[in-house]
Amino acid sequence: MNTYTREPAVAGAFYPADRNSLKDQLEQLLTDTDTTADTCPRAIIAPHAGYIYSGPVAAPAYHTLLKFRDQIKRVVLLGPSHRVAINGLALTGADFFSTPLGVIPIDKAANKMLAHHHDIDFIEQAHLYEHSLEVHLPFLQTVLNDFVLVPIVVGDAPPELVATALEELMTDDSTICVVSTDLSHFHDYNTAQKIDSSTSQAILEMNFKAIGYENACGRNPLNGVLFWAKMHHYKIRQLDLRNSGDTAGSKDRVVGYGSYLIS
Repeated sequence: MNTYTREPAVAGAFYPADRNSLKDQLEQLLTDTDTTADTCPRAIIAPHAGYIYSGPVAAPAYHTLLKFRDQIKRVVLLGPSHRVAINGLALTGADFFSTPLGVIPIDKAANKMLAHHHDIDFIEQAHLYEHSLEVHLPFLQTVLNDFVLVPIVVGDAPPELVATALEELMTDDSTICVVSTDLSHFHDYNTAQKIDSSTSQAILEMNFKAIGYENACGRNPLNGVLFWAKMHHYKIRQLDLRNSGDTAGSKDRVVGYGSYLIS
């Protein structure tokens, strides 16, 4: 039987295409943080820009998973669609997702189960060039051991639909969810700080109704996981909140980044 592997689309742009360079960069990012968690997270929220910009903000969230690398066997990865307009949730028919660090098997049984729901379907074009999911894969490959992936591109979808998918998948503590989102885009440094601080407060309060597209490009997957977390009375913790002006960019036109832990 033929297998299909979704090849990297943004290696060499958002992160190094060379395996050794990528490993070195990830090792440095993770070494530069010491954030830990007492219990295995149910979900993390992290940004999806180029590693020089958002990597230092994403790293604390991933560092919390290191202690649970043997426990975590499945990752539900939710990110917004940047290139293809879609309604609902887009699954992939791929057997594997590939990065310079190797291949990750897709949980095809989980996909088949989800596809029975209205507005959840296989839309390969949504995955083909989407960076919001891809940039998280090398981090996951570095901090976890063997795991399977359920990659979902979230289009125009209400929080309830995202929560429905999570209810199907988050059945025990061997499965975690990773939500991919950046925060505000292209304001000056001080304006971005004010907007992102307000958005972060809404995230911490799980006030998904207060988060719009201008606050977070991944507001649909973000609001969905907040809706789900609120249903289960989980707690949320901010790990980092900065912008590209703090990491590798100028301060006149910045993108905001935040990382969070749900447990």
